Amino acid sequence: MKKKSKVLTLMLTGVLVAGMLSGCGTAGSTKSAEEKVFNYGTVAYSVGNSNVGMNPHESYIGWSTLRYGVGETLFKFNEKMELEPWLATDFEQLDEYTVKINLRDDVNFSNGKKMTGEAVKACLDDLIAVHDRAPKDLQIKSITADGQSITITTEIKSPALVNYLCDPYGCIIDMEAGVTADKNVVGTGPYVAKTITDTEINLVANMDYWGGKPKVGTVNVKSITDGDTLTMALQSGEIDAAQGLPYASLELFQNNDDYTISSTNTSRVYQAALNYNSAVIKDDAVRQAMAMSIDKDGFTSVLLHGNGTPAIGPFPANFTFGGDAVKDASYDIEGAKKVLEAAGWVDTDGDGIREKAGQKLSVKWLTYTSRQELPLLAESVQASYKLAGIDVQVNATDSYKDFLKAGDYDVFANAFVTAPTGDPQYYFTTHVIDGSDYNRGHYHSDTVESLVAQLRNEFDAEKRSDLAVQIGQQVLNDNAYIYASHLKMSFVMKKGVSGFTAHPSDYYEITADLDIIE
Repeated sequence: MKKKSKVLTLMLTGVLVAGMLSGCGTAGSTKSAEEKVFNYGTVAYSVGNSNVGMNPHESYIGWSTLRYGVGETLFKFNEKMELEPWLATDFEQLDEYTVKINLRDDVNFSNGKKMTGEAVKACLDDLIAVHDRAPKDLQIKSITADGQSITITTEIKSPALVNYLCDPYGCIIDMEAGVTADKNVVGTGPYVAKTITDTEINLVANMDYWGGKPKVGTVNVKSITDGDTLTMALQSGEIDAAQGLPYASLELFQNNDDYTISSTNTSRVYQAALNYNSAVIKDDAVRQAMAMSIDKDGFTSVLLHGNGTPAIGPFPANFTFGGDAVKDASYDIEGAKKVLEAAGWVDTDGDGIREKAGQKLSVKWLTYTSRQELPLLAESVQASYKLAGIDVQVNATDSYKDFLKAGDYDVFANAFVTAPTGDPQYYFTTHVIDGSDYNRGHYHSDTVESLVAQLRNEFDAEKRSDLAVQIGQQVLNDNAYIYASHLKMSFVMKKGVSGFTAHPSDYYEITADLDIIE
């Protein structure tokens, strides 16, 4: 008999709303789909993650649209991160600037309206008119519709266009139905959002779903950002499954017959952008020493309890342009000390922190708390950097955008899915070129600018991979970013839950295959 976990005895007090209790522990094999209720606790749905609501044309809300089964994209990724048709049947690259996409003929929106080429065109037209990232990604010049197909012409060559359309902002919604005040939309997915707040989404099954009748009638998605509360909610039966449990808590559910765990490696990376607008960061020796002083193995094995993979560059090893295709600085405290010494950073007053020209070697490390790994990363670097004589002042706040806007940071550490499109272009065009949305380090490299321009225009997969390796290596050579770890994502669920599987894209969660049986 496998060892059972010790059940925490602390009681939840007012954390979960009463509505979530209605389905707990009552679903059984004799119940109809309409009677089944699935209660899901997650740390990922929150104001801090900019994904509250269901409107994919605003910020990162598309992640919720897609994750919780309301919306779907034209194409999707399989478990190998290979493109597959979804709402579309196929596509044809007519020329370097033009793609024709053929649509399924059997898809209706959840309000019963047929998904046509005109409906898809209207959705994508609105997306590129109002979204903050999509216009730069897609570079769409025009869209025409003809029956069950659309033809997209781009401003520049479009080798990665179809990949970009897999981004959650590409969820197809009915623009005639519009967007409600609480940011609700009409999608094509297996579920319909009935009520939406900043902390909870209540969903009901779309029993006329084109992909087959969902097996569970009601899904309640609850934002529970406190790790201990999330752990207790799962142990007590208040929720049926959890995403984002503290790594220490995962051990409570492993080797336990009452729970199952679905885990997978993802391209979500924990990274630190070094701010080139900062006087101390402009010093090449400081950036090099910082790269040499991060203990990635210790961070992943100890603080993450093995639930991560040390990162070499922005992409994980399962991509041809990831893993050890590039080389980074090895963890070497003594080497970092020598680099700093040679650059004139010396501890003259014996307090353990180096100085140069009367300035302490102290860096402001800005991060946020809605990803549990980020405060742990700050804790790790604070300890290891001190060994090299670098002081780290941590500012972990979910108001980090205010500090970014003010420029009040030397380092910004965040989590980012680097290959959400299964292609390297997305990350580079958002993070390392001039004017890119997430170039928080204000990094510039003539070499990188030239290589990214080539990547934008290259259709050959092997050549694209080679260019990605060159770009990634240059970023590492410049110590513009420090890459700590790739996330191993885990869903923990009580016995009887099926069809709820972690996916390497970090996109797909609630599907028509979800079921709950006791």
